Order: sequence, then structure tokens, then C-alpha cells
Amino acid sequence: MSTYLEEIAALIRAELPDGVAFPAEADHLFVLYAVLLRAKGTAVTGSDVHDVWAAWRLQTRPGHPSIVPFAELDDPTQRLDEPFAAAIRRVALRLS
Repeated sequence: MSTYLEEIAALIRAELPDGVAFPAEADHLFVLYAVLLRAKGTAVTGSDVHDVWAAWRLQTRPGHPSIVPFAELDDPTQRLDEPFAAAIRRVALRLS
């Protein structure tokens, strides 16, 4: 039996375009994205997604070089967060 957060996480994952990469061990990350959706809805930004990712990555790979504030990332790295933010916003719109 899935919880409401796991159900939202599955919707977000399914909303990602083909070819968007994410770690195989990312189940908990998508649950955190579900919490972000419930907190911010359609106002989610790439910076929000990055903060959630950074908190998750601290637990899974604490030395990752991208665990810095969003504004300190280069543009190509910042753009990696946008498909996730867009997926969260689309699901939030559907659920509202």
C-alpha cells in the first residue's frame, strides 16, 4: 500500500520527459519532491528542487561537488533541475 506522498512521488517521476537522468536510488528523493509539491505547488522553482536534492544528496553522497547554493552552480548544472521543477508544477496543477 502506498502513502499519499509515494503516490505523488510516482506521479512526478512519470511526468519527467524521456531521457531525464536521475540516480537509481532516488525513491526517497521523489518523496521529498512530493513534500515540496505540497508545500509550494505550482510555485516550485529550480532553486527549490536543488535545495531538496542537496538535502537528499547530503545523506547519500555528502562530498558531492554540487552541494552548494543554487546561485553558485553554473548555468548547465542549474538547468538540470528544471525538468524536475516543471514536472512538479505540472503534477501540482493537475492535483489542484
